[in-house]
Order: sequence, then C-alpha cells, then structure tokens
Amino acid sequence: MKRRKDKNERILLKTLQFLNKRFAYWIIFIIIGLVLFASMYNNVKPIVLDVTKFEPAKETIRSPFTIEDVHATERARQEAANQVQAKYVLKPEIGQNRIDLINSIYDSAIELQDELTELSIRAEAENSEDELAVDNPTLKEKVNWLKEKLTKSVVNDLSNNTLEALVNNSKPDLVTARDAAVTAINNVMSHEISSSEVENARKKVEEELRFVSIPETLKNATIELARYAIVQNYFYDPEATEELRKQAEENVDPVYILQGQIIVEEGQLVNQKIWDQLELIGLVNTEFPYMPFIGLFIFVFALIGIIYSYYNGNRKNESVNKELLIFSVILLVSIVIMKGISAVPIQQYDISYVFPAALCAMLLKILLNERLGIIGTIILAAASAIIFNGQSSGSFHLTIAIYILFSGLAGIAFLSNQNQRSKIFQAGLFVSAINIFVVIALLFIPNTKFSMTQYVIYASMGLFSGIGSAVLTIGFLPFLEAGFGILSTMKLIELSNPNHPLLKKILTEAPGTYHHSVMVANLADSACEAIGANGLLARVACYYHDIGKTRRPNFFIENQMNAGNPHDHLPPETSRDIIIAHAHDGAEILRKNHMPKEIVDVALQHHGTSLLKFFYHKAKENGKEVSEEEFRYPGPKPQTKETAIISIADSVEAAVRSMKNPDKEKIEELVKNIIKDKLNDDQFSESDLTLKELKIIEQTICETLHGIFHNRIEYPEMKKKGD
Repeated sequence: MKRRKDKNERILLKTLQFLNKRFAYWIIFIIIGLVLFASMYNNVKPIVLDVTKFEPAKETIRSPFTIEDVHATERARQEAANQVQAKYVLKPEIGQNRIDLINSIYDSAIELQDELTELSIRAEAENSEDELAVDNPTLKEKVNWLKEKLTKSVVNDLSNNTLEALVNNSKPDLVTARDAAVTAINNVMSHEISSSEVENARKKVEEELRFVSIPETLKNATIELARYAIVQNYFYDPEATEELRKQAEENVDPVYILQGQIIVEEGQLVNQKIWDQLELIGLVNTEFPYMPFIGLFIFVFALIGIIYSYYNGNRKNESVNKELLIFSVILLVSIVIMKGISAVPIQQYDISYVFPAALCAMLLKILLNERLGIIGTIILAAASAIIFNGQSSGSFHLTIAIYILFSGLAGIAFLSNQNQRSKIFQAGLFVSAINIFVVIALLFIPNTKFSMTQYVIYASMGLFSGIGSAVLTIGFLPFLEAGFGILSTMKLIELSNPNHPLLKKILTEAPGTYHHSVMVANLADSACEAIGANGLLARVACYYHDIGKTRRPNFFIENQMNAGNPHDHLPPETSRDIIIAHAHDGAEILRKNHMPKEIVDVALQHHGTSLLKFFYHKAKENGKEVSEEEFRYPGPKPQTKETAIISIADSVEAAVRSMKNPDKEKIEELVKNIIKDKLNDDQFSESDLTLKELKIIEQTICETLHGIFHNRIEYPEMKKKGD
C-alpha cells in the first residue's frame, strides 16, 4: 500500500512538473478549443434533405432559423409598384395658350373688318367720277387677306367655310362670337382633359355654343374654332409616377421565413416557390457549407479568448498551468455531460433542462475561485445554445442558455457562504428553486400553451438539475482534490475540525503547543485577511505548524507547566538540535499522514533561517567559538505571504506570552521590533511581502492582541464578613 501511494505521489509530481512548462499552457488551450469545436460540429452542420423539385415532400420541413425570403420580398414590392396608378399633371398654361390663339384669330378677322371699312370710307370721300376706280374686294380676296394675317398651321387646320364666315360677318357679331368662344373654351379647358377625353371635351364646348345668338354661318365657324382650341391639358408624369412607385416599394416590409415555420408539409408538392425557399435556407444545397464552420471556429475562438484573457493576466503565478488544467477538466466534463444529454432521443419534451447547470460553477468556485466560476458558466451557457439546438427549431436554443446562466450564477451565489462539504447539498436545493422559477418564466413568456402535467415535468427537470449539480459536485470533489493535490476550502475546513487525529495528538501530547497554535492561528488569520491573503489556509496551517513538538513536548516551554526546564541541564548545541528538529519532524509527520503540501511547507518554513538567539548567546557565554550559522534553522525561508505572516505571529505570540503585565504600548513596541528584526534578517525576501503589507500586518496583529490582553476592570475586594 505504501509503495502504491509513493508511486502515485511520484506520478503527481511529474504531472505538476510538466504543467509548469510553457508549452503545456498552449496545449491545454488547444485541447479546450478542439473539444468545444467537436462538441458543436454536428449541431452547426447543415442538414441536406432528400427533396426533389415538382415531387411530393417525404416529410414536413420547418425553417431552422429566421431569414428574409428575398424572392417573396421582391414579388411583394413589384406588386405594390404595379398597383400605383400613373401620375398625371394638369398644365393650365395650355388652356391659356389656346384661348390666346382663338383671340388672335378673331382679332385678325376684326382687324380685317376695320381695314375694309376704312377702305370703303376713303373711297366714298374721294367722290370719284370713275365708278370703277375702287372695286369692292371679292370674298376670295378677303379670305386671302385673312390668311395672310394668320399662321400657316392655323390656316391649314381651319376649313375655308370658317374663314369665309370670319370675313363675311360684321365686327359686332365677331366680337360676340369671340367672347362666347373664349368663355366656352375657358370653361372646358379649366378641367383635366386627358388624351382619351379630348373628343368629349370638344362636344361639351360645342354644346355650350349651340345657343349663342349670332348668324348661323358664324356660329358654325365659332364651334369649329372652339373645337379646334380644345386639346389635351392633362399629361402623364413619368418622374412623379416613378417616385410614387419607389415609395410604395419602400413601404413594403421584407417577407421573412420565420424560425419553425412550415415550408412544406409531408405529401405536399414541392413547387418552384417552395424550392426557392429551401435553396435559400440551404436545405438542398449540394455545395460544401463552409460558412457555418467558419462561424463555429470564430465562436470557439471567442470562448477561448475569454479564458485566455483571465489567465494571461496571471502568468506570473507559478500554478497557473495547474489551475488552467483544473478549469479545463471541469469545463470539458460539463461539456461531455451536456453533449450526452443532447443525444438522448426524446422528442416530446425538451430534456436539456435536466442538465446539471450549476455543477461547473460550484466546482470552480470551491476548487479555484468565484471569478472562474462565472467565466465557466458563461462559456457553458454560450455552448449550450448550440449543443441543445436540436431541441429547438433554430440554430440557437437561447432559452436553455438563459437557464444555464441563471442556474450557474445561483450556484455561485448560494455557495459563497457555504464553506462546508455538508452544505453543498443545501446549496443545490436553493439552485433547484431558482431553476424552477426560471423554467416556468421561460415557458410563460412566449405564451406557450402547455398542460399542467407538462409544466410539472419541466419544473421537475429544474429540481433534478439543481439536486444533481450538488450530488455530482460532492461526488467529483474527492477525485479532483486527490488527482490535482488541491487544498480546497472544503478540505481546509475538514482539516480544522478538532476531532482530526493529528489535532487530537497535539492536544493530548502537547496541550501547551495546542493552545499556542490556536493563538497563532487567530493572529495569522486576521493579518492575512487584512492584506488579501488566504486567511483560512493560514489558520489551518497554524493548527499543525508545531506538530513536530509532539515528539519531545517537554523540551518546549509552553508544555513545561511547573516542571523544570530540561534545557537548563543540556549543552546549548543539544538544545539547539532539539529545537531545530521540530520543524523537520513536523513536516515528516504531516507527510506520513498525507497532509496537503501547503501545510507541510508551513511546518518546514515557518522559522525560515532565523537564529536561535538564546542558545547561541548561551554557547558564547560558555566560552565556545561558534558562528551564527550553526544556530540557525536550515530553512527554507517562507515562500508565501501566508507562511511569512505565520512566522511573525508565531514569534509575537511566544514573546507576548512571556511578558509580565503586557499593555498596549509594550505590545506595539514588541510587534514592531519582531517584524523589524525579521526584515533585517532577510526572512521575507522570498515571500513577496511588501513594506506596505508589513505595516498593515503590524497594525492588525496589534489590534488582535489588544483584544486578547485588554486591561481588565479591577473590582474592589469584598470586605470580609464582620469587618
């Protein structure tokens, strides 16, 4: 049995040496990334369905995610654009131009009448003897004179009868005809006249002029002129129409294929529209779907980046590789459990809620720290959204991610003040309560209609998840602590139990040492907490730091009671060897009992290389030639802050205990001198303690000692009866 234990210790030592190497740091990250990628590979790999165009579907197909149906959106926008009516615009200037044209025609005819009248008057005034001196112009000549006043296009558009009527009627009749025509044209042209409405508008203007009181020939000419004046004044506006169509297209919302939407039902014919949708989603693509895997790689890289960002800031810590390995083992075990649950073929219920979501968080909180527990929970929640996507119709199962996030954080919160292994199960019950509330909330929010039985089943899953997290945490803890040599908070609390065999050994064989250890523990604990060191580790290590004294308890002053001091009869060299041996003896006893390395180190290092001043000076007084090195502890010096603080507390407690009537000033002076002597003796050079921290330690130890050795109130002695 002993050989097997020694072999296991050697294997553990070699493993830890390997972990301290730099390349192991990167190997662990690569392994985490590969496991995460492999666990989610099948969940992102697109499913290619056995579907043939224009044949019935063999199964009902739903959309795995929400995506815009670009073809349907384009069709909807085209339909909206087609429904926009053409935009026309009224041009009133056309009506005015036509009125001006008719006015000019009548004005030309009136002007011709004035010229003819003037010509006739001049002929009469000359009183010519020759009657044929001035001939009256013929109708043809009058028409020709009128044509000269008009434009060629107007002459071509008007009939000869109309021109004859204009030159054959009197000026008053022409004025009346002109006014009537202008009024009628204005009335008609003030309305919208499209190309198809021109003839109707001309009929309307003709109707208005039928009852004008003018000669018939002039009336017919006026009607022709009015009809001639009526033209299209309402025209198609292509720019405005295009603008309206664009607005109509923009107002059309994109058409989406929603996550979970049925694209084609079993037995339904796969027409072109359905085929386009299947192609759009990628369910019938024959090309290699590289994009999902690129996305998964980036996703995993981001998760690894979260872990790296934490550990990269702690690279100076020699145990970073060990912590990283512990973190990765716990995380990857949780991923494997998650993957196993996702592979269970149950379609009726979403069994992902059974996953022990708080397991990873609780283990990391207990074995490492709260921050890593939160990081692990976030990574698990993110990964679960993909690993459990088979329980949803989309690529991500966001509800289970929320569930795992809440459950993991609840595990960390409820375990924060539960530092005993027996309390883990109680924390699991609290997590179960949170799980139930979260599950019910996630089912109620989307207004899902479930039966009471289904709600009870999902609530039971949440209960089982919380209790399972606690049970698995309790089950995994011993293996992880043993496998990695972890001194967890739970382990420390167990070691602090007074019923521990080694503590009983100290109490029964060296009671003075036991009391001394308890007092040192109080001082060291408070000082460690004050500077942010591990107070619990310091306290427990103090309980065992002097266990080596149990081999020769009577040679240590705290165990001598009223008996004589055997050192009075021993040479200083022998006393030196006995006193110095207790550090090595204590480490040996602790190793034989398989105590954690941290506690063994405290027993071996708490005196560092300090000098046994009493026996050194005693030897000098005896006239012997001795050096200080002969009367120093072999070391090593304290390697951690906790060990350095214990060395201070150990010296302070022994010195204060030997003082007579200690008061505040004496205690403060004593503590200051002890720390100063150790600092000058270079005992803290390997422990990373700063001068600022030493000052805080000094103040904290003094405050603690004041509470222990406070001045008691002196009560007057009771007078004897009869005085």
